[in-house]
Amino acid sequence: MSLALENSEGVFMRHYIIPIFIPHYGCKHSCIFCNQRKITGRDTPVRHQEVQAIIDEHLTRITEKRHIEVAFYGGSFTALSLSMQSELLEPAYTALINKKIHGIRLSTRPDCITHGILENLKKFGVSIIELGVQSLDNTVLEASARGHNALHVFQAMNLIKKMNITCGIQLMPGLPLEDWNSLIHTAYGVIKLVPDFVRIYPTLVIANTQLATRYDDGSYKALSLSAGIIRSAYLKLFFAQQGILTIRTGLQATEDLDKGNIVLAGPYHPAFGEMVDSYIFYCMLAHFIESILPMDKNDPIIIHHHSHDTSKIRGISNQNIKKVKRIYGIDHLILKQDSHSKDEIGFEYNNLYYVLNKKMIFFI
Repeated sequence: MSLALENSEGVFMRHYIIPIFIPHYGCKHSCIFCNQRKITGRDTPVRHQEVQAIIDEHLTRITEKRHIEVAFYGGSFTALSLSMQSELLEPAYTALINKKIHGIRLSTRPDCITHGILENLKKFGVSIIELGVQSLDNTVLEASARGHNALHVFQAMNLIKKMNITCGIQLMPGLPLEDWNSLIHTAYGVIKLVPDFVRIYPTLVIANTQLATRYDDGSYKALSLSAGIIRSAYLKLFFAQQGILTIRTGLQATEDLDKGNIVLAGPYHPAFGEMVDSYIFYCMLAHFIESILPMDKNDPIIIHHHSHDTSKIRGISNQNIKKVKRIYGIDHLILKQDSHSKDEIGFEYNNLYYVLNKKMIFFI
């Protein structure tokens, strides 16, 4: 999933998402991390008229060609009754057939997918489904009160693929009882699933959840910001090397989440995705330097890169450059924005030229 798509005339259009937030309505489960009102900002049902109004309002704002999608976020959409699903989808489908939008997407649970449900979604033009997988370790899923197991995920993915609907998955590193072995087990399971894309949302302790109670009594320890960045970077890098795109890391910052009394603990930061990418670029820097050791620390290393990646290479507050210099004792790093390839670094050192990208490095 990219920020721009090519239409039939060969013109690239930027994505525009019309978000419809569905609260915890219809779902019969109470996962220990879930407080959908705090995440979606509402606790009342959404109806047909409101969906129509939201779509109309957004369409009036768009003044240039965009690839427009209506996205149903928040709850477990297919946990709703078929009649309610149809009611909510109808305004989006009308906009789709009238060519006012280009796609409809939604998120749901793996155990709320059946052939009948998918047939109904297909009838209303749904083209993308995101499954809240969270983990593929059954011990972690049980400890998180998910109400489904890994087998449900594989079964749901198989049904969705048979219907030729694009399918992505959402993961939550840092759930109770997860360790590195568990995370790696999940990562390899994702490769077997072959999703079209992945979102990575590290576990946050949200107020008024069972997880908040466990955090308060000490039975759950939340990931630190640095630990969340490292686990997310591992997943994103591993998936990239397997040809699976990660379209987001970290929850979208909202006014509610930025309030100090909503996120009680866990790796939340408005720039979390940038931090993850910066850590991956640090791995690239360190991988190159360690490959040429021992080196003359007085000889400059010239780093050729795309201008889009400059801030990620430097890190927030120049932390990557400072860390490399401190750990490896390097005095001369020269950054040049002269590459045409994003997510790739060309290293020039001692009359030699090296190229690294995400598919060529190891995680550290």
